[in-house]
Amino acid sequence: MGRAFEYRRAAKEKRWDKMSRMFPKLAKAITLAAKEGGSDPDMNPTLRTAILNAKAQNMPKDNIENAIKRASGKDAEDYTEITYEGKGPHGVLVFIECTTDNTTRTVANVRSYFNKIGGALVPNGSLEFMFDRKAVIEFLAPEGMDKEELELELIDAGMDEIEVLEDKMVVYGEYTNFGSISDKLEELGAEIKKGTLERIPNAPVEFTEEQLEEIEKLLDKLDDDDDVQAVYNNIA
Repeated sequence: MGRAFEYRRAAKEKRWDKMSRMFPKLAKAITLAAKEGGSDPDMNPTLRTAILNAKAQNMPKDNIENAIKRASGKDAEDYTEITYEGKGPHGVLVFIECTTDNTTRTVANVRSYFNKIGGALVPNGSLEFMFDRKAVIEFLAPEGMDKEELELELIDAGMDEIEVLEDKMVVYGEYTNFGSISDKLEELGAEIKKGTLERIPNAPVEFTEEQLEEIEKLLDKLDDDDDVQAVYNNIA
């Protein structure tokens, strides 16, 4: 994963370090997961992961509980998950995942961000082959288990690759194996810090510092939108 992973992680952490924007996105993910799979995290791995992600961002317990309750409330919002694809400044490819209660508003906003900075949306499916959809799970290794033993256990669960960082480990697998990998980590006693389904570019492109500054303006606009849950690009 190397430099591309480090850039994506640093850029994501920089943009998500905005509490007023972050908590509503996390709450929306929790509500949607509870609505689709039930409000019991022990029986709903998607909800369990959404809660873990929220806790990792220091989201208050009351916010998490309220987000779960909203899923079964009489006035529960009817969210739709939708994706958009676009080409931004200097030909950067951008894949956007949204959760919205108003698709007309969302597509208008997303299109305007591209138009204002010299980019454009492209038909859905145009960039699908440029990204590999992967399960990405950050965790702390179980005590007393060496890396080789851990790898063997996770390979059986569907892992493709594991990365060792200074303060944690990151495992990658096909998105369809997200549940089996996270279940295996919990079974082994690993502490899961964060779990996501990410779109990783299969042909990353190098951009200059000046080009990256302009590209970041578009990515920041997208991430600031409450309907946008995740933004992926092909920056190397």
